[in-house]
Formats: sequence, structure tokens, C-alpha cells
Amino acid sequence: MPIDATLPYDDQNIFAKILRGEIPSQRVYEDDWAIAFHDIAPQAPVHLLVIPRGPYVSWDDFSERAPAGEIAGFVRAVGRVARDHGLVAAGYRLLANVGGDAGQEVAHLHVHLFGGQPLGPMLAR
Repeated sequence: MPIDATLPYDDQNIFAKILRGEIPSQRVYEDDWAIAFHDIAPQAPVHLLVIPRGPYVSWDDFSERAPAGEIAGFVRAVGRVARDHGLVAAGYRLLANVGGDAGQEVAHLHVHLFGGQPLGPMLAR
């Protein structure tokens, strides 16, 4: 169900529970700033989610409230995950949905990393 990205952070969302280890995930990366894991409903041969450890509802919330070091650490983590999975040479797509119209379903910032095949146009015309 799409969410309202302007609402306060809810620490009972599924990604907060994954961060706390209450729900299992197939983690592929973690550092002080982020964790990455396989999406449970992959839309491409490689479909990973990268989430910050901090409590941010969306990209908008993160870019507004996170300290510069946390932003840099998270962005570097996304790049590292892409490199570690061999996505750079052929290309990959990043997607961060913000709010209901974009289809955001979990009220915790997450970046989708898609790759492993040609992905086609971004949006249908």
C-alpha cells in the first residue's frame, strides 16, 4: 500500500524490523551507514535493496535531515553494492520511490538496485 512520505517515521515498518534483526533478510552488504539485501520479489536478475541505518521515511526526509557524513556514507554504500555485484560495466538502475504517487510501499528510505539484463525504458510512454 503506497504511503504518505510526509508522515513521521514509524519504527515498526518492515525495514526497521530487518535492521533490528527481527525479520530475516538475505544480506549482501553492511557497514556503519547502510545494509543491502535481496528483494523478496525481484524484478530483474539482480534486485537489491539498500537502506540507511538511520530512521528516514524517504529520500526527501533523508536529504533534509541526515548529516552530511551519513549522506556520504549511504551514497558510497549504494555504489559499493553495485560494484560488488558487477553491475557497473553493463549498467544498472537506481530507484528510490518517494510517496504514494511514486509507489513507495515501505516508510523507510530504500534504494532499489536493478541489473543483470537490459532494463528498457524508464517509464512507458
